[in-house]
Amino acid sequence: MSLSVALAVLAATSNALGTVLQRRAALTVPASTSLRLGLLADLLRTPVWLAGIVGVTLSAILQAAALGSGSLAVVQPVFVLELPLALVIGGMVFHVRPSRASWASVALIAVGLAVFLLSLAPSGGRDRVPGLWWAPALAVTGALGAALVLAALRRSFGPARAAGLAVGAALGNALAAALMKSSMGVLEDQGVRAFLLSWQTYGFAVIGGTSLFVLGTAMQAGPLIASQPALVLTDAVAGVVLGMTLYDEQPRTGPWLLSALLGFALLTSGVVALSRTRCLAGCLNAEEEAPKRGRGDGAVGDDRDGRTARQPRSGSAVPQDRTGSAAAQDRAAA
Repeated sequence: MSLSVALAVLAATSNALGTVLQRRAALTVPASTSLRLGLLADLLRTPVWLAGIVGVTLSAILQAAALGSGSLAVVQPVFVLELPLALVIGGMVFHVRPSRASWASVALIAVGLAVFLLSLAPSGGRDRVPGLWWAPALAVTGALGAALVLAALRRSFGPARAAGLAVGAALGNALAAALMKSSMGVLEDQGVRAFLLSWQTYGFAVIGGTSLFVLGTAMQAGPLIASQPALVLTDAVAGVVLGMTLYDEQPRTGPWLLSALLGFALLTSGVVALSRTRCLAGCLNAEEEAPKRGRGDGAVGDDRDGRTARQPRSGSAVPQDRTGSAAAQDRAAA
């Protein structure tokens, strides 16, 4: 379990880096009111987005290694750490100084995740799933995710649209992880040739790519307080459910379930609180890098109530990108 958790933490770190870069890139291209292919074309011409893809790709490799050595119900919840890691990485990239309130939220997430995983401590399970068992999992998860995405696309830009798209992307992420674990079992047992011929290999690639596309649209759709909790919490819950139903991973029961619920409540509180901070909004939604720190010189710093504020230089204006409405909603939600 310790090896899979360590690999999952590294995967979450790489994914957080990719998220920061992708968020920066998504705010420099025209906003999209639908899942248009033009959005993908715009992003492909953005070097920052391509660098983010490298981070996401490395994350997928590390995630595959984690799933090959551990259970789905353990690995997927660890990706909740992507949110506080995005705060740390984005703070360094965009010169945003996290507040004490942000660090308190990070601590709450870490404690909640530790309690949740140690309480569940899933055991047993199998590396591969019988073929017929995939049909209901693909049908139910796919239909639910598609329905949420289609419903979100009927909404105007705002929290409901962002949350719906993020939940759809999270369900796709969890399903892709389940398929990835199965294909890694094929690789270990039967070799590279069987891995390349396995339908699960192409299934996780297609579903994972689609989820990445939906997530890019969710990032433009509304404030972080709507999209980020929906994304990371849904991914964690769906991962646990798929681990138990598909892979027969057995969590501890009895009083341990109560402590697991307590851990998840702490985790949820920390995620929601962190998503409300201006620090995280600045890390994932910075309009420009501040060249220096300090008051009155255009730097990003903490105000007295633990939020981050951007101070423009005297006589200068803060530049707005072409998706200013989404950025304004992030700031308003904070």
